[in-house]
Amino acid sequence: MGHPPLEFSDCYLDSPEFRDTLKSYEVELERTSKFLKEVIKDGNSVISAIRGYSLAVQKFSQTLCLFQFDSIGDFLTDDEINIAQSFQEFAVLLQEVEHDRMMVVQNASDLLIKPLEKFRKEQIGLTKEKKKKFEKESEKYYSQLDKHLSISAKKKESQLQEADELLDKERINFYESSVEYVYQIHQVQDRKKFDVVEPVLAFLHSILTLNNLTVEMTQDFMPYKQELQLSLQNTRNHYESTREEMEELMKRMKHPSQICKMHSFLPMEGYLLCQEKWALGMTWVKYYCKYNKETRLLVMTPCEQKPTTKQVSPSTILTLKSCIRRKTESIDKRFCFDVETNERNTPVTFQAFSEGERKLWMEAMDGKEPIYHSPIHKQAEMELNEIGFKFVRKCINYVETKGKLTQEGVYRTVGSNIQVQKLLNAFFDPTNPGDVDFQSSDWDGKTITSALKFYLRSLSEPLMTYSLHRDLMCAAKSDNLDFRLSEIHSLTYKLPEKNREMLAMLIKHLVNVCSHSDENLMTPSNMAVIFGPTLMRAQEETVAAMLDIKFQNIVVEILIEDCKKIFCHMPEESTAPPVPPPRITPRKRQPITISKRPARVYQHLSKDLFQFTESNY
Repeated sequence: MGHPPLEFSDCYLDSPEFRDTLKSYEVELERTSKFLKEVIKDGNSVISAIRGYSLAVQKFSQTLCLFQFDSIGDFLTDDEINIAQSFQEFAVLLQEVEHDRMMVVQNASDLLIKPLEKFRKEQIGLTKEKKKKFEKESEKYYSQLDKHLSISAKKKESQLQEADELLDKERINFYESSVEYVYQIHQVQDRKKFDVVEPVLAFLHSILTLNNLTVEMTQDFMPYKQELQLSLQNTRNHYESTREEMEELMKRMKHPSQICKMHSFLPMEGYLLCQEKWALGMTWVKYYCKYNKETRLLVMTPCEQKPTTKQVSPSTILTLKSCIRRKTESIDKRFCFDVETNERNTPVTFQAFSEGERKLWMEAMDGKEPIYHSPIHKQAEMELNEIGFKFVRKCINYVETKGKLTQEGVYRTVGSNIQVQKLLNAFFDPTNPGDVDFQSSDWDGKTITSALKFYLRSLSEPLMTYSLHRDLMCAAKSDNLDFRLSEIHSLTYKLPEKNREMLAMLIKHLVNVCSHSDENLMTPSNMAVIFGPTLMRAQEETVAAMLDIKFQNIVVEILIEDCKKIFCHMPEESTAPPVPPPRITPRKRQPITISKRPARVYQHLSKDLFQFTESNY
């Protein structure tokens, strides 16, 4: 079962749902850590003695068979499906091999034990360190918050200001540790797909090639091994492109100015203290509150956010009638406001955590506090116009005529930012646009290819448009390969004419580049990793959108591989019933498999067969 993505914005709210999701990731991390311990232990058993080898591998195969990768999000690529089922395939293979006899693998420690120990120490260990820091900062912040909210409003203004500044500092420390912890959790969840599977794959390959009794079985294993290696490489490429985007998002989310911007899209929810009157006195109880402006319903969930506190008690739902700011002189607390509800005869008094938060709550509840909006500065954007087409044509012509088609890593190698900006500023100069000589010694291939990518990524709207983004993602996530192609073909012709013309020109060029992949190493899959985020992007930058980058890459890979059909032929009008949308659970497509072949009958094994020769290696 997949886990929901952890959004960086959730770190700011720090809701009970966020904590529950965080807990599920921590349980999964501990499960992975225990699994790695088992794999390392079993691998050492294999190396320790030939006599115990068969038993150790049987245990090892059982461990693999029981483990299943959990996924982030609802959909898996074909490569991830292959990877997710790989341990079951490995287990079947090992069980089959152990019907006879296996020899010890000389390099098993370097192939298996060290990489897994490194992953467990560096990745899982780092995640645990981030968790300790997060829990420490959480404890410090909420302890400080308790003290802060009990400060009397009659204190001197300088004392109140000093207390506010201290709380802000603790909150920033807590928020930064939370964002870093969420980022590291996503990294270790993605990295384990290849950092854990690759050593196991190498270990298995070593077993098969070292044993002269498994030559025939090794030949049967090769197609699956090659398919899995390709899946691992594709997944690693997707991870790298996603990691860069997510790291940039994390840096932006950590910037102080981003906290103010988040108010414009976050729902009206957060923590409030509520004044509760009892027979023996009055107390303040912390609630996590959610307010729906349309239904005017306020949902209050009692909770404490400290790590050691258990979450108890059901939620309370109130129907809002009015919201009134509480006068400072009427209560010995700061940031208070009263809410009249249908369910209670007397007003309910709430205390926000700051003056800014009180204003937001009152704005949402139609209170009397003034509304403040921060100005939004729009970033300069490129345009899809005649000069833009001229620029792309000149870049393509340079690559195709200057011997760059066979250059290793073309489009993957990045040029100098200073030179790229210099080229763009010169070409798009309003006084004399397009007057740049690409043959000049001032511009090298890396600068021109990087400038082309920068121009496409800087368009005010991505080339494949926001309006079609969701449909393209649904097509890429479908488990029906024919539907993927036909739907992407159809959606391509729903693009505005200029967008489709530019896309066709670019994709035909990329097909030309990929046709020299033997020399430049740029296969359609590798090229799609580069141009997926360049040609497509979600309108809202979230972690969930970043995780969809791998499906953006699949769309571009299909455009490259089926360029002739997509751009040379109009999509056919089909009267067939529509294909159902992708299911919300991972697909069950069976990859290339080694577990379905008929059982073999081996001849009796003689002692001579256990003698190693150079041919065994």
